[in-house]
Amino acid sequence: MDERSQRIVKTAIDLAEEGGFEAVRLRDVAAHAKVALGTVYKRFRSKEDMLVAALAMEVGRLQSLINITPPVGVSAEERIRSLFSTLTTILAARPKFSQAVIRAVASGEPEMADKVLRFHSQMVTLIVGAINTPTEPTLTEDEAKLLAHMLQQIWFAGLVGWMGGLHEPDEAVRQVTQAARLMLAGMQSLGEGALLSE
Repeated sequence: MDERSQRIVKTAIDLAEEGGFEAVRLRDVAAHAKVALGTVYKRFRSKEDMLVAALAMEVGRLQSLINITPPVGVSAEERIRSLFSTLTTILAARPKFSQAVIRAVASGEPEMADKVLRFHSQMVTLIVGAINTPTEPTLTEDEAKLLAHMLQQIWFAGLVGWMGGLHEPDEAVRQVTQAARLMLAGMQSLGEGALLSE
C-alpha cells in the first residue's frame, strides 16, 4: 500500500479499537486521516474492504514478530498450540478491533475475495511454519498446507463463537489444538501422501 492508503487503514484500526465495527465509517475515516472522502472510496469499496486490509496489515506485523520469536514446542502439536495461543492473545487484547475485522472477513462480499485470500495465505504461511521446522519436517509441504487450511477454519469458527459471546477466547485455542492432535495423528497413520491422493 502507498503511504496514503496505509494512513487510511491505520485510521480505520484506531476507530475500530475505540468503537468496533460500527465506528468505522468512511466519512469519519477520511476526516481523521485528513484525506478527501473520494480518496478513501478510490482505494476501498467499503468499511469491510478497509478492515480486511487492516487485518492483513496486522498479520504482516505478526509474521515479523513470529520470525523473531517462533512458536515453541518439540512437537508440531505443541508449536501449533503456541502459535494459536499467541495469535488469540493478541486479538483478545484488542477485542473491539478484532471483532470488527472478524465481522468484515465473514461478510462474504465477493469483491473482497482477493484481500480475504491474501489474509488466508498469510495465515497458512504462519501455520505451516509451526507444523514444519527446518530440523523437523513433520509433514510434506502439501500436507502441511492442507492441515493449515483446516486449522485456520476451525480457529476462525472459534473466534466467531467468541465474538458472539458463546465462549472465552481460550476456547478457540483449545478447539484448534484438539483438531491439530486428531488430524496430525490421522495424517501420519495414513502415511505420506495418502490423504492427498484420495
